[in-house]
Amino acid sequence: MKASTVVQLKKELETLNPEHLKELCLRLARFKLENKELLTYLLFESEDESHYIEGIKEEVDRLFVEINTKSYFYIKKSVRKILRLLKKYARYSTKKETEIELLLYYCYKLKTLKPSINNNVTLTNIYLKQIENIEKKIIKLHEDLQYDFNTQLNDLTEL
Repeated sequence: MKASTVVQLKKELETLNPEHLKELCLRLARFKLENKELLTYLLFESEDESHYIEGIKEEVDRLFVEINTKSYFYIKKSVRKILRLLKKYARYSTKKETEIELLLYYCYKLKTLKPSINNNVTLTNIYLKQIENIEKKIIKLHEDLQYDFNTQLNDLTEL
């Protein structure tokens, strides 16, 4: 089966009554956890973006505390897992500022991780790649936001 285009789906959804539309949304939520998470964000979290960001930061804090620091192998696996989770949550929000703020927080947590990431090439490369991604995303924002985020980025790189 070939998937329809977004335009085709939009036209078809416009013709449906609200009750049938609700049934389709609930059925979609049953099939995949990501669909359910996105629906949760859209219904409950999208109105208060700062609360959403704080909730994600708390989860990131918890995950960083749970990292097994006995070996760099386990640190790398955990750090990559946290980054995947963070990017998934950032995708739910349509605001670029949210993604930048979350990536800055991730880089801060990574930089302050003990043992230091500077002792491992892979972890350092993950950190530098995220800094590079942040810089690319900042350029696309309004000048005032660029200044604020660049200030945070400079503070982070000076650590």
